Amino acid sequence: MSFPEDTNRAAPLHNNFDQTDLETLRSELLQSGLDIWQAGELVSSFLTARGFGVSAGDARSVASRIESESCTLECMRHELGKLALFM
Repeated sequence: MSFPEDTNRAAPLHNNFDQTDLETLRSELLQSGLDIWQAGELVSSFLTARGFGVSAGDARSVASRIESESCTLECMRHELGKLALFM
């Protein structure tokens, strides 16, 4: 049985991420001095706590984009929504 690519992605749910939680995550990523592995783990923990699964490699990539591009909260919602996997 084959499934269309990304059928398990949570992109439609990206608006469900609470603004305060996103602000806290963003602050921790930008100000904590975490290396990319730790930042990826933080993103992974953020999503896991909300009932989503995530690839460790993808979490590191998103953490890197958030840190390097200084994403807005809307950018973060979009990136996290693309990353989150239904559990």
